[in-house]
Amino acid sequence: MTSPSTAGAGYVVIGAVWFLIALTLGAAGYVERWRPPTPQAVLVGLTVLLLVAFAAIPHFRRWLLALDLRWLVGLHVTRFVGFYFLLVYYRDGALPRAFAVPGGWGDIVVATLALILVATGKLEPRRRLVAAWNTLGLLDILFVVATATRLTLADPDSMNALLRLPLSLLPTFLVPLIIVDHVVVYWRLARRVA
Repeated sequence: MTSPSTAGAGYVVIGAVWFLIALTLGAAGYVERWRPPTPQAVLVGLTVLLLVAFAAIPHFRRWLLALDLRWLVGLHVTRFVGFYFLLVYYRDGALPRAFAVPGGWGDIVVATLALILVATGKLEPRRRLVAAWNTLGLLDILFVVATATRLTLADPDSMNALLRLPLSLLPTFLVPLIIVDHVVVYWRLARRVA
């Protein structure tokens, strides 16, 4: 039987390989050539694949349920990418205002609250705060994905900045992780194993 630390190291390696593949595809320009609905299909496909892995692989599920909840919340500090959305919009208009401003500020708020939660120490006594933050974070990321999809369908070239590095890592890596992470946090809170 695999020990939790060995399994955890294996999952971290798988995540690192996934990140390197996403980075390589972005750097080589493959992602930039995608046209709708390919980016949306990749994002949904990766999200579903992670959810299926969580549901179907007991070792993976046990590892996620055993992690300190601060690691799951801490992942969302990456959502300070919202500052980059604002920079890209205000600097050269490469992202539409309807995406960059509400999505950027929403992500910044969620990342700031995640940082505060993680800094407070153990999260188990703060279950209601974690649940409120998780709901806000999930609504924000779903809003960001829906807005990007809506704007892409209206004007396929309007969201091209999301297909170039560093933002190409969002649909190919980070957003599926973030969405599934929210589901895992809800699962943890519901099972009271935080």
